[in-house]
Amino acid sequence: MALKPAFDLDLSQICTMAIERRHAHLTSNNDTGFGTNPENYGGRFVNRDGSFNVRKEGVPFVQRFSLYNTMLSMSAGKFFGAIFLFYVGINFIFAWIYLIIGKGQFQGINAVSVPDIFKEMYFFSTETFTTVGYGRVNPVGTAANTVAAIESMLGFLSFAVATGLLYGRFSKPRAFLVFSKNALVSPYRNGKALMFRFASYKDHHTLTNLEIKVNAAMQLEENGKQTYKFYDLDLERSRVESLPMNWTVVHPLNEKSPLYEYTAEDLKKADMELYVSVRGFDDVYSNVVQQRTSYTYEEIIFDRRFVQMYHESENGKTTIVELHRIHEHVEVGQK
Repeated sequence: MALKPAFDLDLSQICTMAIERRHAHLTSNNDTGFGTNPENYGGRFVNRDGSFNVRKEGVPFVQRFSLYNTMLSMSAGKFFGAIFLFYVGINFIFAWIYLIIGKGQFQGINAVSVPDIFKEMYFFSTETFTTVGYGRVNPVGTAANTVAAIESMLGFLSFAVATGLLYGRFSKPRAFLVFSKNALVSPYRNGKALMFRFASYKDHHTLTNLEIKVNAAMQLEENGKQTYKFYDLDLERSRVESLPMNWTVVHPLNEKSPLYEYTAEDLKKADMELYVSVRGFDDVYSNVVQQRTSYTYEEIIFDRRFVQMYHESENGKTTIVELHRIHEHVEVGQK
């Protein structure tokens, strides 16, 4: 029986060895803040919205929970809904307290049945909480006056907090960037490149002095063990002076790239993820803003190219940026 030569390796083993030799000459980035043990991670490192895919445990929820951050970051509908529910709920509580204290502690209440008395107590509570005080119902007993005094203090403090939160939501610097849903591997000069694009979608929020950093997280074999390696990707352009339209970020897939000659299957095997960070100056806020996002290997498509997303206006006097086309791409060679 013929023996298989020791040097007779299959194609996948040869490719793996070539990749390992190439990565041995690349300098990894050890300052990303992420660990290297793949067994300790689940899912992606960074979510598409820029938040870190981390859940903290071991400390009571009350200590971990940030009410301020939650109220600033929730949607406008949820924010005003939370304010309304708090307003209704706190007055409901005080109405019950007044009902327990008794009708005799008040004057001006004409209702007889308990539901009607509670209704009058509730509207008296709203008038006290907002410091409106219309005057028909007013407390006369010590207990009722004490509770009303506490409620009025809580009322103007609550409105002060709500005003601060509302101002914080309006004044919080944000980048207002929209990123393409996919990153693409497209023809580039005499080779290929990894590309994605983004644009500012708010009028008048044109960013200046933009800088971008792109890191690749890859699970590789090192000394017989699987480990995560992080690489700063060289970009065709890592800085622009302004962003009036869109910016297509290009990473050439040449010999200096840790992704050189990678296929879709290689990216999947390496559990590859791109971590993107953009910083720029916003003239409206007069402040530096930042936004993050990421692309996993599942969101990288080969042999596609982005379609152009801007054109000249009909009168030829301005440029139209079609933000709805930022995600559109076609096969290479297709018009």
